[in-house]
Amino acid sequence: MKQASQPGTLRLREGTPTRGLAGPRAGVQTSLMASRSDLPDATAVPAPSEASAGDAERPAKGPVVRMVPDGDDRERLVCTDCGFINYVNPKVVVGAVCTWQETILLCRRAINPRKGFWTLPAGYLEERETTEAGAAREAWEEARARIALEGVLGVYNIPRLSQVQIIYRARLLAPDVTAGPESLEVALFRWDDIPWADIAFPSVHWALEHFRASLGQKQFPAGCNPSA
Repeated sequence: MKQASQPGTLRLREGTPTRGLAGPRAGVQTSLMASRSDLPDATAVPAPSEASAGDAERPAKGPVVRMVPDGDDRERLVCTDCGFINYVNPKVVVGAVCTWQETILLCRRAINPRKGFWTLPAGYLEERETTEAGAAREAWEEARARIALEGVLGVYNIPRLSQVQIIYRARLLAPDVTAGPESLEVALFRWDDIPWADIAFPSVHWALEHFRASLGQKQFPAGCNPSA
């Protein structure tokens, strides 16, 4: 699973000035805000007619002021020069429980967090990518595995990390797997041989249990976080 690197997009309201507009930052999805006249009085920016010639050439500072925008209910980082807001949104993780006959594919992580522990092939969804394509890509990147998806196995909420994880059930098209650049090693485990004490994340346990519950079913309900 990669560290997040998720550039955002910028949408401008018609008539919004663009001089010195701060660009989007990695890991942040950006949207537009307000025009100058929409900013709260406490951070109002002088109209162009009131600004000095030097101010006209000064680039915007970017979204560095934390405040609650008009019409919002929580603090955001705002550029008080141009009205741009950085909205930090949850990230989507996609992956799969991949099987060959009666074995399950696991990958031993080569990167932090939890380097050296076993996990499912999974990672962050890329821009303009479907969840199905993302799950297949992660299986190839981490284990050089080609898979056929069979349905959504579980949807897990990890609010402390601002993540939503979508895990599929899948079958390997061939048992030939090998470690990709983010894996120290990969292996096909029978259920009783899974290294449970060295599983990287709680959601991997959840997905494996939901997989076991789905055995023998062509159609199965998607699981979720266990009850507290």
